[in-house]
Amino acid sequence: MLTRAARRRTDPADLPRIAAIRDVRPGVSVACDKVRDMPVSYQLVIDCADADSMSHFWAAALRYAVAPPPDGFDTWDDWYRSVGVPEEELGAGDDRIVDPAGEGPAIWFQVVPEAKSLKNRWHIDVNASGGRAVPLEVRRERVEAEAERLVALGATRLRVVSEEGMDHYAVAMIDPEGNEFDIN
Repeated sequence: MLTRAARRRTDPADLPRIAAIRDVRPGVSVACDKVRDMPVSYQLVIDCADADSMSHFWAAALRYAVAPPPDGFDTWDDWYRSVGVPEEELGAGDDRIVDPAGEGPAIWFQVVPEAKSLKNRWHIDVNASGGRAVPLEVRRERVEAEAERLVALGATRLRVVSEEGMDHYAVAMIDPEGNEFDIN
């Protein structure tokens, strides 16, 4: 239930949307003038053994760029030192990539001691086909060309994901450390 103060400040047109949000997230109180529809900014973190090779593979795969160190620092290691990261944890090389257009999330490759042991619970879809407005045969050619490009960068092709009569074509792949992803 909205507090009296929230009811006074809330536009009545927003009440159904607010109620829907509260139903999805029980216990959330609405104490602002309006519920904001702005997405949350985030960074994707991928655990890995070799941050430098993973950052370069994924930068090329996604057409991203290796992230420069923050202003005022010559290297990421200099920045890590400034926030107290111990020397023995430095020297991973490049470990961050960014979308040069500023549209996609930043990705940080975090070195961890344990190896990947199970199938991913999520994966990246590399959209290369052009979407459903493009004829299936053209989408198939684009997906195959992208699969070849990524194999040349170090990915491994696993299988084609397609069924007769289905308007879908994808190639399942793994990156150099065994993380699954699809090209569609």
